[in-house]
Amino acid sequence: MSAIRLLVLGAVRQHGRAHGYQVRNDLEFWGAHEWSNAKPGSIYHALKQMARQGLLHAHETAPSTAGGPPRTEYEITDQGIEEFFSLLRSSLTSYDRQDALSAAVGFIVDLPREEAVALLRRRLAGLEEWRASVTAYYTPADGPGSLGHIGEIMHMWVHSADAGAEWTRGLIARIEGGAYTFAGEGEPFVGVLPEGAPNPYATGTAHPDDLR
Repeated sequence: MSAIRLLVLGAVRQHGRAHGYQVRNDLEFWGAHEWSNAKPGSIYHALKQMARQGLLHAHETAPSTAGGPPRTEYEITDQGIEEFFSLLRSSLTSYDRQDALSAAVGFIVDLPREEAVALLRRRLAGLEEWRASVTAYYTPADGPGSLGHIGEIMHMWVHSADAGAEWTRGLIARIEGGAYTFAGEGEPFVGVLPEGAPNPYATGTAHPDDLR
């Protein structure tokens, strides 16, 4: 599962067509550089790689009226849309990859409400199964010291499973209670920055690849 692929495909899909700096700007606006490998180099590499794989179509744009060379804009293909939804669905059921799950939650409303809930219930079942496999060797009531300092690893896993399950149940309840606008329900939430809009979370200047 690749969080960066899901993030980049999702950002381009929301824009319709986007150049590299727009995608980077969106991912920084979402804070993805803090919880995933969505660093500038990874973003530009992903754009070029997925264009070669047929998931994105690269358009060479005309030079701007202000001068300067043309740059590349990307548009998601039908194959790219299939890949986007495949990654989204698999990442929503993930219980051992926080970056993939975080990316998927950012696009969860692109799914029908009922499907989103069903996928989160699968995640919950996976967490419960994972917890059971850990507690087959370690019982929280015994305390982490029962296995020496190694018990702290088991303690961390059980704590992570419990916290993840609590969060997932809460999200399911909120969605079933009518929170957010899902696919087919009306005007979706727009989470990307318009062209030229300032990004308060920007970490740097444009990448050289945006100059061509």
